[in-house]
Amino acid sequence: MPAPPVEQAPVVGRPTDTPALDFEVVLNALPLGVVLARRDGVVVFRNRAATAVVGLRHVDLLVEAAVDRLIRQTSEAGAARTETLELFGPPPRVLVVSTVELADGVCLAVIEDISERTRIDAVRTDFVANISHELKTPVGALSILAETMQDETDAQVVKHLASQMMKEAHRMSETIDDLLELSKIELDAPLRQNNVDLATLVHEAAERHSRSAAATDVRIVTDVPDGRFVVTGDHTQLLSAASNLIDNAVKYSEAGDTVTVRLFREPGRIVIAVEDEGIGIPQADIDRIFERFYRVDKARGRGTGGTGLGLSIVRHIMANHGGEVNVTSQEGEGSSFRLVLPVQIGDNR
Repeated sequence: MPAPPVEQAPVVGRPTDTPALDFEVVLNALPLGVVLARRDGVVVFRNRAATAVVGLRHVDLLVEAAVDRLIRQTSEAGAARTETLELFGPPPRVLVVSTVELADGVCLAVIEDISERTRIDAVRTDFVANISHELKTPVGALSILAETMQDETDAQVVKHLASQMMKEAHRMSETIDDLLELSKIELDAPLRQNNVDLATLVHEAAERHSRSAAATDVRIVTDVPDGRFVVTGDHTQLLSAASNLIDNAVKYSEAGDTVTVRLFREPGRIVIAVEDEGIGIPQADIDRIFERFYRVDKARGRGTGGTGLGLSIVRHIMANHGGEVNVTSQEGEGSSFRLVLPVQIGDNR
């Protein structure tokens, strides 16, 4: 009897009605850089992504050298190789170059740009490190206050200790909120782009701090001329930027001082200026005040309850909107912070 027919396994491949694809078309569609080279190092193919990476100024020689070196090592040892390149830019970039030997003595090199992944990992690491560092002080204070209160019988002392515990708890909450906001901004969360009326925003930001200002006998005055001051941007972020500057101005003002919030136009841009009559900033510190957790007067910063994150948040928000924040200050005479926003399509007179 004839042998029964052998059942063939289904062949996995392209459907018969699908046109054949050139391998170069496929490789050029990849976001990874792909280089094929012979054992002698002669490149026989380079896809578009690899060409784009190598074509960057100050980067091409380093990447070329790494590809050549790893291809040579793979050809000699017959083993895969991987190397990470940290390029300081600008802009800073991190590339991973991997090589493996294919058939017929051809080596494959893959170039992967992990810059964004590395940046996000760094932001997350900084967030954990920063929050751990900043929460040590209030957590330690809460522990000491609670221990002191445990055996205290005087009602007035207990009331005072409870008040101090509430202040430390509020500081912890404020620090966490600021860190979350800063991390979200640094991770490039998408902006909710809308038409933002800056006149309304200035009044809203000032109103937020009217009660705390009145409690310390500081007056907030708004100077907003008639007309429409509308830009395209994220209302929540822009309100946060203006609010942070007003909050700073109030905290570093003395009783009887005035904080003035002005809105005006300059050629091609709109400016929100927050001016105070407070303690001012020494010239040596002006270049550093936008750094995270930097305080000009650390003792006073603790006393006013600041987290040292507000100005860093403001700087990132303005960068997100293509604007800038700058400051002029005279120690002992006050400071003037300016949020400068470029005139955009949504800006209507």
